[in-house]
Amino acid sequence: MKQQKREILVCCGTGCIANGAPALFEALGAAIAAAPDAALREKVAKVEETENIKRTGCNGFCENGPMVKIMPDDIVYYRVRKEDAPEIVAALRSGSVVERLLYTGENGEKVRSQQENPFYTRQMKIALRNAGAIEPANIADYRSRRGFEALRKALGMESTAVIAELEKSGLRGRGGAGFPTGRKWRECAASPDFPKYVVCNGDEGDPGAFMDRSLMEGDPHGVIEGLTIAALAVGAHEGFMYIRDEYGLAITHVEQALASARAAGFLGKNILGSGFDFDIAVVRGGGAFVCGESSALMASIEGKSGEPRTKYIRSVEKGLWDKPTVLNNVETLANVPYIILHGGDSYGAIGLPASTGTKVFALVGKVKRTGLVEVPMGTTLRTLIYDIGGGITGNRPFKAVQTGGPSGGCIPESLLDLSIDFDSLLKYGSMMGSGGIIVMDDRTCMVEVARYYAGFLSEESCGKCTPCREGLRRQLRILTNICEGRGEPGDLAELESLGRTMQDAALCALGRTAPNPILSGIRYFREEYEAHIHEKRCPAGVCAGLTRFVIQSGQCKGCGRCIKACPAGAIDGEKKSPHRIDPAACLRCGACRDVCAFDAIEARGA
Repeated sequence: MKQQKREILVCCGTGCIANGAPALFEALGAAIAAAPDAALREKVAKVEETENIKRTGCNGFCENGPMVKIMPDDIVYYRVRKEDAPEIVAALRSGSVVERLLYTGENGEKVRSQQENPFYTRQMKIALRNAGAIEPANIADYRSRRGFEALRKALGMESTAVIAELEKSGLRGRGGAGFPTGRKWRECAASPDFPKYVVCNGDEGDPGAFMDRSLMEGDPHGVIEGLTIAALAVGAHEGFMYIRDEYGLAITHVEQALASARAAGFLGKNILGSGFDFDIAVVRGGGAFVCGESSALMASIEGKSGEPRTKYIRSVEKGLWDKPTVLNNVETLANVPYIILHGGDSYGAIGLPASTGTKVFALVGKVKRTGLVEVPMGTTLRTLIYDIGGGITGNRPFKAVQTGGPSGGCIPESLLDLSIDFDSLLKYGSMMGSGGIIVMDDRTCMVEVARYYAGFLSEESCGKCTPCREGLRRQLRILTNICEGRGEPGDLAELESLGRTMQDAALCALGRTAPNPILSGIRYFREEYEAHIHEKRCPAGVCAGLTRFVIQSGQCKGCGRCIKACPAGAIDGEKKSPHRIDPAACLRCGACRDVCAFDAIEARGA
């Protein structure tokens, strides 16, 4: 049996690049080139010679990047700096491990393998199967992991058989709507109108979400293969990848992957000698959140203003240029090659009967282990936040989790055992959406959260329909008044009435789902809203106009951390003696409370 080549994989996703991954990559190459013994150079050669050192896409554990994996030894190093490169190379030479760069588990033990890391042990990677394991735009790397085998298989099948596999899989759209993918493809394929188009929606706009970006950065060929299979199934010969312009690295990797796929015969004329012609163009989105909506996105591709249209006209009948069009998001398409290769029944056995397969989530907020997570559908919020995420930062009390981005709702602690799937979250005023998961602790103000989302969506609304345009503006004014101490007794009833009207009458999903953070907040955290309105107090200590901070002398140890953190110089006191906040000078920013290790700073009503 041929021995597997040793590789050093350096995570160069966007997060790791921001933390110095490019310099680390160069330092590792230099350290290997300078290795004094020939044996090491045989094991790991310079990047120019054998490419044994590789830049990969996102590994998911973003807050612990940059990550370096040594394969096939299955050693993973975290938070690596360029200064660590010589030590890593020396350990590789001697067959040892740099203990200090390993992940430290809950009990203080060092974790050598990624599979033993608690962040990864409960994950199941299908969409993310190649991210972090290959050089993103390297087609040889992709093919070494069975890349394009699914396309080759599909080319030998009837288009109806390809669609049948998607239907058996139960795959539903991962962009938020959850529409059955196989049904969408079948309806488009049945249309007698030509030409037909397929579109990949890479216009990911939810605050805190980076699932699609990471997929396009880390495994662009996987998305391209999925889109090509979609085209084959419905009879399209032209496709588009709509990617928001802010995703510069994703665009670069996708364009490189498209060029290499064409050169290898997987795109273009007569693909693999099958007689099937298909190619893909990249369209850059301008960053409008509303262009994540299907009809607005297609209008944008056509060069028009990105505004939604009424939904009695379906895209599979009249989409781009009024021709039948299939639109799937990045994650949906990344699942397609796996389904064709392994069979729809295999994929359908994962997850729940009505929500099959896996789902990728961006786990962020007040949680110890943040990053990109892929788990089977039906995994509970508790498992995601506590078993994978490690619990709340600083071991503070959990308060809520906001799912589904601006279109989702806030779920309280009493529902932590709720299954994450398309249907369960809807029953409780939220939704899975594209996969954003924002965890909040007891120092999060739910009124301010609702105000933030109302402000975001008010700016992003296209303004075409009155319920969304005016409803969001009015909701934002009410929530701002509540946060600033001008709330009135009838505000909650008006917010609820506006929300119900928007859900019933708004033109597109942006407007219809915009009230979710507000309505779920009132539903589960009404007492907090009422404290703002009736007591002029922010229980979380976030709204500056309704909060004052007081140091409790019995708990203050006089460590001085709050003095250093205060931007206004409003705190004084002797070392090892209780400190004091000058209320006249205090900005009520909460910086002192954030750094206090003894919970000595209390938020009180203004």
